[in-house]
Amino acid sequence: MTQPPQDAELIERIINGDKQLFAVLVDRYKNKIYGIFYGMGASHQDAQDLAQETFIRIYRNLPSHRQGSSFFSWMYTIAVNLMRDHQRKKKPVLTSDTPEAVSPDEKTPEQQLLHQEMKREIHQQLDELPEQYRLVLLLKYTNELSYEEIADIANMSTSQVKNALYRSKKMLKARIERKGGILLEAKIK
Repeated sequence: MTQPPQDAELIERIINGDKQLFAVLVDRYKNKIYGIFYGMGASHQDAQDLAQETFIRIYRNLPSHRQGSSFFSWMYTIAVNLMRDHQRKKKPVLTSDTPEAVSPDEKTPEQQLLHQEMKREIHQQLDELPEQYRLVLLLKYTNELSYEEIADIANMSTSQVKNALYRSKKMLKARIERKGGILLEAKIK
């Protein structure tokens, strides 16, 4: 079984005329890009539309991507800038209509309800954090980016990223505890 091509190799081949390979990049990153938009407060439909617009911009600007620099960071920067533009035009709306995959583990109805309530409360509390805090939390924990990658995307230094992560987790935990939230067992680290 052959290993899938790395981003740099794919980008080079796409720029050199193998345009159908762009679908490989889209498949590789579509869920993470959607997750950023949804996590930053876009509705399900807006998150899909913004993800599509992100990939259109990536495709159009692919030749301007600097070889050797992180494609991942470049792509997230485009997505974050699109989200900021979207938020300026429209107040973000938190929705709870996220389509969920059916879990193979067998949970009781009570456990399923508790899990849904926890997710809803986390999204609500995340939505109330300042944008910069929400962004670094999402990039770090849902997309597993390094401090350096987050710094590039958010136009911050790595120490500012670490500070924002610390403060955002502390603020989120305090909000949940103050509300008497059901998330006490979630243990925000």
